[in-house]
Amino acid sequence: MKKRLGCLHAHYSNIEYIEHTFQNDEDIELIHFVDPGVMQQISKGMDNLTRKVREQIEWIASCDVDAILITCTNYIALLQDAAFDSSIPIIKIDEPYFESICNVQQPITILFTNPLTVEGTMARLHQYAKHHEKSVSVVAKVIEQTFDLLMQGKKEAYSDVILQTLLSLTDEQRLISVAQLSMVEAAQQFEEQTAISVIHPVKPLVAVVKKSLGI
Repeated sequence: MKKRLGCLHAHYSNIEYIEHTFQNDEDIELIHFVDPGVMQQISKGMDNLTRKVREQIEWIASCDVDAILITCTNYIALLQDAAFDSSIPIIKIDEPYFESICNVQQPITILFTNPLTVEGTMARLHQYAKHHEKSVSVVAKVIEQTFDLLMQGKKEAYSDVILQTLLSLTDEQRLISVAQLSMVEAAQQFEEQTAISVIHPVKPLVAVVKKSLGI
């Protein structure tokens, strides 16, 4: 019997990335929930958003899923303050990603396209590292005026800008990481072209999800 994974996204584009990630896992059924409105509200302030995210999680949990995957770092940051108990596993996509970063001893440049995700992600990364008694040397860099391409549905142009940025960083003496799910496709293209590894959220995700689902 398939295990049902409820996936909460802040944008519809993330559905494709998660579907692709689990396309070979016949034991997992993906159920997607999307609310782009939360991202719009974050730009206006955080009032009442914690309550909204808690209600979303409770709604998904009531839909007969076996676990919940949250793919948006801003959702995750809000969830920290929600203070509620869940009877099913809640998988935060950034935690396996943070573990990958913390296991590296070299300096890392972490790329973003959405400026609104930087503060929350970096704060959680440092919190995660401190909790696990790890030391990280990381620098965040935003690829300016790129996220709007994704919001306009210009996915190919969006990925191309990210790819070109990654190629421009090959001479730096730092490892490279992309923090957002929407950036993974470009990161994988970069790896194929250069054989240079990029740390990204998808690499450790499948194993963590399977463990949480008991597969």
